[in-house]
Amino acid sequence: MNVLPQSDQAAETTREVASGAKSNLAFALACLPKERRRDMVSFYAFCRTVDDIADDLGVPDERRRAQLTAWREGLEAGFENPGPIESETERLREKYAIPTELFVEVVRGMEMDIGGAVRYQSFADLQRYCYRVACAVGLVSLKIFGATHPDSERYGVALGYALQLTNILRDVGEDAGEGRVYLPLEELQRFGISERDLLEGRGGDREAFVRLMEFQAQRGERFFAEAEAAMPASDRKALRAARKMGKIYRAILAKMRADGFRVYDKRYRIGKLRMLGILLFG
Repeated sequence: MNVLPQSDQAAETTREVASGAKSNLAFALACLPKERRRDMVSFYAFCRTVDDIADDLGVPDERRRAQLTAWREGLEAGFENPGPIESETERLREKYAIPTELFVEVVRGMEMDIGGAVRYQSFADLQRYCYRVACAVGLVSLKIFGATHPDSERYGVALGYALQLTNILRDVGEDAGEGRVYLPLEELQRFGISERDLLEGRGGDREAFVRLMEFQAQRGERFFAEAEAAMPASDRKALRAARKMGKIYRAILAKMRADGFRVYDKRYRIGKLRMLGILLFG
């Protein structure tokens, strides 16, 4: 199979779109060989493009849905007039034999963030969202990293859940400001916390809120442990970037727990020195 090389225009466009990559991602990808790192930047550009469509609150819901539908249909049936990002996505899919459904799942996850207030009744409902926006991303990334052992897929799915749950806990305050509540409503009720408590930036009773967050954090830790247990030794080198992301986010989760989940007051991150240590020795 002949795979088309990355065009100069596509390379420039993906660099521009990916230029806003969070430092966590930039640090993790730094350990990849040049070609795989470049291809991960292209994949990130796809993810960022569809995410930006979903999150652009200045555009009517109907128009955003139409844009994401166009992406889904293009992935499934081919783009009529592909731009640089579309062309790069097609190139990656062909180069690494990535199932189309994984890209489509990512788009479906972004669609779940459009329209009305985001709410999930149960963890099973939230888990479907997490699979689409994080686990499917991880499964595509495994292909680009060069992981080949079947157990690496178990690793990628478990790590995806762990990373997304950590994101959700860290962003409780920020999401509340946008009217979004990702924590399962059934579990809010179990711990005596109302939607209004979260949305008003109080979190309700402080002790109850910490218990709720600790319950969620323990779930995230179980997924981190599951990923660690599933990682095949033969793919350890290929999974180096993923392992670094796992260490970074596990450290963020530990920091939130130690600090009592003051997510309305600060955005948790780890220091550059700790990040450098993970990059060099993690």
